[in-house]
Amino acid sequence: MKPKIIVTRDIPDEVESKLKQYFRVSFNREDKVFSNEILEKAMENADGIVCTVTDNITEKLLTLPNKKVKIIANIGVGVDHIDLQSAKQNNVIITNTPDVLTEATVDIATLLLLSVTRNAFLMETMLRKGEWKGFSLTENLGVGVRGKTLGLVGMGRIGKAFGKRAHEVFGMKVLYYNRSPVTDLKFEASVRFDLDALLEESDVISLHLSSDKGNKNFISKSRMKKIRPSSFLINTSRGDVIDQMALIDLLEKKKLAGAGLDVFLNEPNVPLRLRRLSNVTLYPHIGSATHETRTKMGMLAVENLIAFFNEKKVINQL
Repeated sequence: MKPKIIVTRDIPDEVESKLKQYFRVSFNREDKVFSNEILEKAMENADGIVCTVTDNITEKLLTLPNKKVKIIANIGVGVDHIDLQSAKQNNVIITNTPDVLTEATVDIATLLLLSVTRNAFLMETMLRKGEWKGFSLTENLGVGVRGKTLGLVGMGRIGKAFGKRAHEVFGMKVLYYNRSPVTDLKFEASVRFDLDALLEESDVISLHLSSDKGNKNFISKSRMKKIRPSSFLINTSRGDVIDQMALIDLLEKKKLAGAGLDVFLNEPNVPLRLRRLSNVTLYPHIGSATHETRTKMGMLAVENLIAFFNEKKVINQL
């Protein structure tokens, strides 16, 4: 009998068809986040689960007495919503989907870069409200990025790709901070082993940190004070890598020129104070949100499942 797989969220049609070829599958047609109770039943009734960032896979779930699940295939790179240590201790394989979403996420980082430096949200809001008074040589001017300094915090796949694009397409000078040495860069960039120095020198800071729990509040309130009032902050990594309330305070007091955010603390709850600001661009976690990318992510999750149940080496085991 084919292994039983439970999918926690709606998935692209192509991925659904692929799953049906190899497994008995239960789908979430309503695309609503599973409750803890439903997740518990899934852990007890399925051989494998396909989950996303919206599913909190806790120690309690992983240690259920009647747990049947042997593998959890996460559609996404970040796995901070999964207790990896407990999974390992309880013989549950965890996989993710790296590589396939790099360029899509860099597109969003680029969109945020241009939006916040050119006041795009504020300008569009004025136009839509009928407040635009016509062309002016001096009003509501943005900031050009060519020749400016981009500071990258984290130099994984996405950090490298964004730095390369910013340097080659927009002519930006690139600095980077990374915990381990980076030796395979294909563009000109300078390392800063002192994060405070990078924050002080950069016109735009872009965060590309992993979902490691050690990165929580990595950009703390004290560190944010190192950023110049004329600088901009972009975050496409994880909402909890930055002190969100401290960021809001700086933006409200105009001690930071602007911010472009695709991720937030406690998603999908975005503070009203942040939503009211005119010097921010806010996207609802759409870094990988293209049909092509989400399909590739889903297909990679399926390949991980196929490999596991055929007793072959799992492609992206954590």
